[in-house]
Order: sequence, then structure tokens, then C-alpha cells
Amino acid sequence: MKHQETAQEIIKAVGGTNNINSVYHCVTRLRFDLKDNEKVDNGSLKKLDKVMGTNISGDQFQVIIGNDVAKVFDAMVKENPAIQQTTENKEPKSDKKQNVVLKIFETIAGVFAPMLPAITAAGMLKGLLALFVSVGWMSAGTDTYRILSAIGDGVFHYLPLLIAVSAARKFGSNPFVAIALGTALMYPDMTALLSSGESVGFLGIPVTAVSYASSVIPILLAVWLMSYVEKWVDRVIPAALKLLLVPLITLLVMVPVTLIAIGPLGTFVGSGLSGGINWLLNEGGLIAGIVLGGAMALIIMTGMHYALVPIILSNIATLGFDKFLPLTFISNMGQAGATLGVFFRAKDKKLKTVALSTSFTALMGVTEPAMYGVNMKYKKPFAAAMIGSAVGGGFALAFGAKAYVLAGNGGLPGLPSLIGQTFWYSFGGMILAFIVGAIMSTIFGIKEEEGDAEALAQFSPGVSTAPAKAVSNDAATVNVDDMGDPTPTSDAVAVAPMTGKSIPLKEVNDPTFGDELMGKGVAFVPTVGELVSPVTGTIMNVFKTKHAIVVRSDNGMELLIHVGINTVKLRGQYFDAHVATGARVQAGDKLLTFELAEIAKEYDITTAMVVTNTADYKQVLPVKLGEITMGEDVLKAEI
Repeated sequence: MKHQETAQEIIKAVGGTNNINSVYHCVTRLRFDLKDNEKVDNGSLKKLDKVMGTNISGDQFQVIIGNDVAKVFDAMVKENPAIQQTTENKEPKSDKKQNVVLKIFETIAGVFAPMLPAITAAGMLKGLLALFVSVGWMSAGTDTYRILSAIGDGVFHYLPLLIAVSAARKFGSNPFVAIALGTALMYPDMTALLSSGESVGFLGIPVTAVSYASSVIPILLAVWLMSYVEKWVDRVIPAALKLLLVPLITLLVMVPVTLIAIGPLGTFVGSGLSGGINWLLNEGGLIAGIVLGGAMALIIMTGMHYALVPIILSNIATLGFDKFLPLTFISNMGQAGATLGVFFRAKDKKLKTVALSTSFTALMGVTEPAMYGVNMKYKKPFAAAMIGSAVGGGFALAFGAKAYVLAGNGGLPGLPSLIGQTFWYSFGGMILAFIVGAIMSTIFGIKEEEGDAEALAQFSPGVSTAPAKAVSNDAATVNVDDMGDPTPTSDAVAVAPMTGKSIPLKEVNDPTFGDELMGKGVAFVPTVGELVSPVTGTIMNVFKTKHAIVVRSDNGMELLIHVGINTVKLRGQYFDAHVATGARVQAGDKLLTFELAEIAKEYDITTAMVVTNTADYKQVLPVKLGEITMGEDVLKAEI
């Protein structure tokens, strides 16, 4: 599938552009701030070739793409002007309440994610230069070395300028004014003035001597405050004078304020955070390595590792090394080893192939296929990976392992970033994590049917992922595992499952149904709180929250009946199920009862009935629209 097609399918599956507050991407993931996460069609997302999986961190919905994430994102922006607006932070404010700490983490991630290609490229080059010098391939005094070193060091020396641009886009201010603010702080005469050792003042107010080269927190705070100053000035200045006066006043206010207050405050905050984390890494040793190494996969899944990027960069700039980065390498090796363990234990040939290939990609630093495609799916391998990472992390930090540059790849290609006095301790931790992860995964084993059941159940939120079992009712006993997936054998007709008014599916106020992403069908506005079977057949699934049911007719038509919009949030309140998964039913048999009046107080009660295997039919058409009574013919599917 082309990137443009993938981008469009992703937008549809997350509820359309109207459901997107903002979106950006990191190295492997599209990160959405959605108005309503319940509108996401996970099943459609995971069927896309480019999508490796999905994840929710706080309120952020993440679509895991891998190496092609930038191409998919660019296609998304190109084809959808509304998405372009959100990437520039012109989106409407979300009315969702969000944890303040998570919001800070996501903001920092949003600032640093666009910068990572430049930072990682420079870091990789610095690592390679260190390797070339250490093996005698290059001398540190040559012109060639100095030019290459400038490429690597320049990015980090002028890091505040990169942060200024990215932060301005994130906070909705003018990026060129933000750059002007950064250049004023780093102007050679300003640097000389602040480093002279003499007292410096502005209009009689003392200015604290701070070095802004390679700094992170001061410029981040300055641009954040600048965004408010700039917007306030823009509101009060007449339109004819905005072009001249808005940037002028903004800079005249922000440069002195930054020098007098924000710079010292940012330096203090940055030093405090770096000092605290470095104290833990230095003094915690073995224990810190075990805890952080074991938890690293969870930290990465939530995106919290991006919040540590400023600290990592500050450590490398000021100390010449960082102790957190080796743990990311070690965690990746744990995931690779655990997936290799799945390869050894799996019986299914396809699963063995997937496990072996994803283990290799994890070794190369791309862990999403291994983590989400194998280890988390089967659960025990994920635990094995965490154990391996804990052992490797404990070993590495016990001997003070360090990284010396930010290479941007936590796999074997990123090893140059670890080259230095502690290289073999870092590498030893990686080997331990891989071996222990593989051994523990092999010992734990997997239940292959669990993973398969989960993969099949992802087509809609709330579907049970438990292995199918024989379930009985008064009519019959059926084993769901034996039902197969038959191709429809003839035209099929469904009767109305409820009394009320039937309406076209496109009128449902939910893009998942209204845009027919799940298939064609018909919808109902019920007047009675009772749902009956629209066909004679077998119950394929009764959702845990009892707000929806999947039924397959004897002639192969599969119907999803979803009572209300977002009623999954009720978690089964006001609903009673009268059948179980695997039950045989006749058309008209009672399936659910629900308290219509109570549900309608909080939610849209419109009920969708969708033919989920629409592709097996030439056409699916409503038979009757308008007032209808349960039992009347309402939908026809033609072969």
C-alpha cells in the first residue's frame, strides 16, 4: 500500500480529521491527540501493512509505523490541510482533562521529536569519529577531522536554536522570532560579556552569568513564555503596525527577561533534574540498573523517555557522557532475546518466521515489531524481556557504563555512541540482556492460541480475547473454534432487531459507522429497550460490556449490532445479556435488554447494525426505512 493510501486509511480509522486535535511523529510512531479515543477503529488500523500496532499513553493515541513513519506523516500532511494546521498547533483546545505530568512529558516529546533526525545524525557522526580515532584510522588534528567534527559538534553547540524553532511551532509562536531570541543569547559579544567574570546589569537589574551554548531548559522556557507575550502584543497592536512592532516588542521584552530570570531559573531546574537523575544512576548502581533496566520497556511505551532527552543532552554537553542511554540499548537487546525465545518454542511455522525476523530487527534497534507484534501479544515473552533487561541493566550500572554521544539508534548500529572507557560494560550488559531474555522466554513458553485469539479480536474495542470455548444454552451447544469462516452461500435477509425507527447508516454520528468503515448496514433509533436476533445462526461474540453483539447467520452473513454511541464507557451498566458466545439463536430470540431511558440521559442511543463481511456481497441495502417493529425485514445482502 502506498504511503498516501496508508495515511488516508489511518485518518479514517482514528475517526476522521474532525476527531484529531493534533498529531506529530517521533522515530517510529504517529502520536495523536484525539477528541475521543473511543472513535478509533483498532481493527482497521492493525490490518494495514504499514501499521505494527497501537498504544495509548495517557490520553495520547499512538500508531506504531516503524521506519516509514516520516513518509506516512508527510503524506498525511500533504493530503489533508486540516492535519497541517494541527501540526502547527492551530488546533482547537481539547476539553479533556489530562494529568499535568503527562502533559509536560508530551509537550517535551512534541518539541524534541522533530529535532531527532538532526541530533541523531550528529551523534552518530561523533560516535564514528571516536571509533576512527581509537583504531588509528584518523588523527584528531587533521583538517578532515575538524570539518567532520564541526558537523557533529555544531548541532549540539547551537542546540538552543533548534529547540527555539521546534518549541515555537509547538507553542504556536513565530519560529523566526524565536530564533532571533536564541541568537541574541548566543551572540559572541553576549557570551564574552557573561563569561567575563565581572558583574553584568540591565537597566540596573543584575544579570546572572549563564552559558547558553548546548543548553536546553532555558530556551525551552523562554520560547514558552514568548508565545504568550507575542500573542498579547499581537492583540493590542493595530493591524497596520503588527509586522514591525509585534516582533520588536516581543524581543525587547523577552531577551532581558530571559537573561535576568528565565535563564538562571532554567539552568537551576535543568541542573536539579540532571543532578537528581545522575545521583540515582551514580549512587544506585546495581539496584538502579535492575529497576530502570527492567522498567525501560514500560518507560519507552509511555513515551516518558522523551522527557529525559533534555537531561541526556545536558549530561553529554557538560559531563561528556550519560548513564541513562546504555539502558535503552540493553532494553532493546532484552526484547530481541525474548522474541528469539519465542522462535525456539513456537510450533507454528509462520509464528517462528515472524519471531526470528523481529528478533533481528530488534537487534538493529527497531523494537516495535518484536515488542508489539510478538512479546506483548503472548505476554510471557514480554516479562522475559523485562527480566533480561533488569539483569543487563544491573550489570552495566554496577560498573558505571556510559554513553558518550546520542546516536539515535539503540541497537547494534548505534554501538559507536558507547565507545569509550566503559564500552565493554555496556556491551556486556547488552549481551546479558539478550541471553537472559532468550532463556527466560524459552523457559516460560507461550500459549499460541492466546496470541491468535487476541489478533482476531482486535477488530473492535471490548471484544473478549479469551480463547473460544464450548458454550451452551437451551437451544444448542456449539464450539466456536469449529465454526470456521464460511463464505456466504446465498442472499441473506436480516429482520429488525428492535422496535423504533430505522435510518440510513450514514446518519449515525460516529465516523466508524457513519463512514461505513466497518461495513454497510442500517441503524435504528429504538423506542423499546430490547434487542433480538436479526437472523437464525450463531452468536460469535457477546462484548464484555454487553453493549454489542456479533452474530453470524447460517448462510454466512456476519452482523455487528452496537447499541448506542460510546456506550462502552458504561462498562455494562444498564445492560443485560440473555445469550452467551457460541449460542445458537433463531431470528427474533432475545439477545439483550437495556434501560433505554437511563442510557439516553448520557449517550446517543442510535444503534448500528453492520454487515462486517460486506466485501463478500455485491450489495448490502436497507429494505425498509422509517418506523419499524422488531421482526420486520430491514436489510438484504445480495451475492
